[in-house]
Amino acid sequence: MLLLLNPQDVSHALSDPNWVNAMHEELENFERNHVWDLVEPPPNCQPIGTKWVFKNKQGENGMVVRNKARLKEGIDYEETFAPIARLEAISILLAFAASKGFRLQQMDVKSAFLNGFIEEEVYVRQPPGFESARFPDRVYKLKKAIYGPKQAPRAWYARLKSFLLKSGFLMGSADKTLFLLSRGGDTLIVQIYVDDIIFGGLSHALVASFAEQMSREFEMSLMGQLQFFLGLQIKQGP
Repeated sequence: MLLLLNPQDVSHALSDPNWVNAMHEELENFERNHVWDLVEPPPNCQPIGTKWVFKNKQGENGMVVRNKARLKEGIDYEETFAPIARLEAISILLAFAASKGFRLQQMDVKSAFLNGFIEEEVYVRQPPGFESARFPDRVYKLKKAIYGPKQAPRAWYARLKSFLLKSGFLMGSADKTLFLLSRGGDTLIVQIYVDDIIFGGLSHALVASFAEQMSREFEMSLMGQLQFFLGLQIKQGP
């Protein structure tokens, strides 16, 4: 059962098995993506604090479709340093798709920022409520970006852009979050908004091939036909 209310803090979340499961899912994503190693803190190490952030993801009609628990670094929560699609761009995309008769689909990248590599040495404290009983004084050395720091969305966008360009897409000159692929006489259009991706075209084979490619490269949730995005309710018809 999905809860409508977000916990006020980690102590409230730890008292509810639904949110504990969401936190476990987040940490399992970290392990699966080889995000960090638990190590002895090096000399003069000043590890960054971590913080749990809880948010319900809503779908059409405001219904909760997913409980999200995200572990973030304790700094730079609002900085992105990566291109973000504007609402006007999404509106233009919808108008373009309607004029061409495209069916738009939506996918969500699970733990998108965990796919971005970082170059700096970064150490973080163990997550609140999930400290190691054997090694409570150890810290995590990051191998990949996690949520919060300015390099996280930048690293994720860089990896996704590189993957799309290598796959034959062309990036928009005015909108760096818009990508186009031409294959024969068919066109596939892709718009990214952090970890949400809208895509579509007339060729069912091209659309299905892209979804399969993305699922092989990243851990994806295919959400089907686009219905609700950034506060816009979308109805697709003939």
